[in-house]
Amino acid sequence: MSTVGQGVKEIRIRDAAGAFRVIYVAKLTDAIYVLHCFQKKTEKTSKADLNLAAKCYRDLLKELDQ
Repeated sequence: MSTVGQGVKEIRIRDAAGAFRVIYVAKLTDAIYVLHCFQKKTEKTSKADLNLAAKCYRDLLKELDQ
């Protein structure tokens, strides 16, 4: 998901309850950081969800640099 940040990936889950997304990054240090997870209500991922994940990514990078 280059729209969120470098190395960011997503897991897509679909079951009887609906469609879900987990946006994460695993290329930093020795951990997996979940940036955002949500249930999809529409076909397209909302701009608000992408912006929130991007903000979390930027905040994470700042925290790791300290």
